[in-house]
Amino acid sequence: MGHREQLMAGAKRCLEERGYARTTSRDIAAAANNAPVGTINYHYGSKEALLNAALLEIVHEWGDRVSRGAERADERYWRRVAAPEAADRPVLVAALEAQAEAERTPEIRQQIAEAYAKARTTLSAELYGVDDPDEARAVGSVHMALTAGLTQQWLIDPDSAPSGADVVRALRALADHLADG
Repeated sequence: MGHREQLMAGAKRCLEERGYARTTSRDIAAAANNAPVGTINYHYGSKEALLNAALLEIVHEWGDRVSRGAERADERYWRRVAAPEAADRPVLVAALEAQAEAERTPEIRQQIAEAYAKARTTLSAELYGVDDPDEARAVGSVHMALTAGLTQQWLIDPDSAPSGADVVRALRALADHLADG
């Protein structure tokens, strides 16, 4: 495994152990089998670019685990989103930290925005069978808002966060309400 791969693995480990905001270049280099600190800039351009790339990979991996075996966003899918595994907590916290950092760092904001744009259409197609670009953007955006809100509630108060069954029941009630209106 070369320095680039070691740095990626080290950055992922740091995100999970230290979080986004508390990870330094030296932390990453140490976690990457004591790779030279300068290799971060050589391979990724900056510590932030490496952390962003690592974060996007681990969030994507989390999404793959959540949707594994789901052909659509059914109760089983929402149960996984609404009650992540305890091991997912560091990933979700790091994602929140990166979003907060995006307020002050245009590079992070752009990378997250690009990932969101791609995720909207992917989620819409895979989980809802939506191909129309305008509808896919809307469906993907609402899906991502639900996912973010559920995971934030779970991080703060897992005992009171809605269950997957609650989410499905609420979505049905909202759909019925909208259909009646």
